[in-house]
Amino acid sequence: MDIQDLVKDARNLTDYELDRRLTSLIINNGNYKNLDKKNRQLVLSLLKKFRTYLKRGYTINSELIRREMYPLRRDRIKLGLDDPDLDDIENILNAFGV
Repeated sequence: MDIQDLVKDARNLTDYELDRRLTSLIINNGNYKNLDKKNRQLVLSLLKKFRTYLKRGYTINSELIRREMYPLRRDRIKLGLDDPDLDDIENILNAFGV
């Protein structure tokens, strides 16, 4: 399962099923193994904000991604994020985008 399959199926999934598939995608994907548990929870909370977009079949545009990434970059020390973590989070969000 990849992100594009999830975006296609999101309209037909319940909120619970969508959350489970998002969680399994982030946890089991080898590209995101360097994210620790706290960072994965951060990514999942960001994606849950965009759940309504995904369920309606919309993609996440670059402006929304920038708007969500700015506070993460600003508070990266407080959140315990380093540059590879921020890049991975941005790549995940971009994969759901246009």
